[in-house]
Amino acid sequence: MTVHFIGAGPGAADLITLRGRDLLAQSAICLYAGSIVPPEVLAHCPDGTRLVNTAPLSLDDIEAEFIAAEQAGKDIARLHSGDLAMWSAVAEQIQRLKTHGIAYTLTPGVPAIAAAAAALGQELTLPAVAQSLVLTRLSGRASPMPAEESLENFAISGATLAIHLAVHRLAEIVQRLSPFYGPDCPVAVVARASWPDQVILRGRLSTIEAEAASTEITRTAIVLVGPSIGLASEEALSRESALYDSDYQRRFRGRAP
Repeated sequence: MTVHFIGAGPGAADLITLRGRDLLAQSAICLYAGSIVPPEVLAHCPDGTRLVNTAPLSLDDIEAEFIAAEQAGKDIARLHSGDLAMWSAVAEQIQRLKTHGIAYTLTPGVPAIAAAAAALGQELTLPAVAQSLVLTRLSGRASPMPAEESLENFAISGATLAIHLAVHRLAEIVQRLSPFYGPDCPVAVVARASWPDQVILRGRLSTIEAEAASTEITRTAIVLVGPSIGLASEEALSRESALYDSDYQRRFRGRAP
């Protein structure tokens, strides 16, 4: 018996990986985060799969599901939104599994930041403008931030910031970042990236609050801040990398395909 932790992707049912889809198809039980995993993803489960929405469950309840499945010899597909590497609460579940000697695997998923960049129709790193992307969040009830990992400390570098789980504190984000990036720094808010009701807002630190005030975005959104967010396509073309320049020498250039 094995518990298969699976990143379900950002929302769209066809953005789950092939491995994740196949594991869903072969597991007798599926535990899924019903508040953020769309029902369409569950269509990859075969008829007869026992579906358990973990949204109302405690960690003890989820542990009990693991133990019962292990005793019955039935594999579990444990679906989490996005990717497992960040803010998935997988670590604490793995610790419970280790306590009971239950086997597990981890299958990565398409992260929300990748879906957000796709929704914006752009690359988030551009030569000489932005080569670093910081994925971060604000302290909350569920998980406090280490003191050193503050918005201010990240902002000192001038890197592009992708702030998760904090759109409801947009005013605070603007207030804390404006001294570092300036009021004209481009900002984008991507809510429910890849979902049918996806919303994209674009503005600057001085205007994004007003843009957001006319919407009902309160959760499931990423706030992106940095100079590369606002570059128009013609500006980006003037900052091409050397990678595909005809004069750039690299070991694969000139070889037959």
